[in-house]
Amino acid sequence: MDKKIILQLAQERIDALDRGLFIVDISISATNVINIELDKEQGGVSIEDCISVSRNVEHNLNREEEDFELNVSSAGMDRPLRHEKQFLKNMGRKISVLKSNGESLEGILHQFNADGFSFLIEKKVKNDKNKNTLISEEINLLKSEIKEMKRIISFK
Repeated sequence: MDKKIILQLAQERIDALDRGLFIVDISISATNVINIELDKEQGGVSIEDCISVSRNVEHNLNREEEDFELNVSSAGMDRPLRHEKQFLKNMGRKISVLKSNGESLEGILHQFNADGFSFLIEKKVKNDKNKNTLISEEINLLKSEIKEMKRIISFK
């Protein structure tokens, strides 16, 4: 199974739909299980979006030549952020970060560029009257320092 062909077929339908969809990841297992993860610049990926992309890929591959299983899904709110457009979509949102050294932190995704990310972290400090005060501190991390980033889902 050729990943380039899968990418081309999926992207062809995404372009035709013109709904702000983008491909987060495409993987193909040794047993020809094709997984396509989609996200959307604004809002969520609908079932109809997944079906449309799935049909375009499936109808343009020949099962007579190679048998395959195809799964097209949303990247999911609980999945790690991996694509630049996902970082843009989540600017200003609370993110949990697992650093490469095992340390974890939570903060607001403030900025990102090709080298790394900036987060606003709230800390409690004692003021001159010995009372706790919340302050924001900006933390900068290189991409190489981050193992995983996820949105923090809050129902408040």
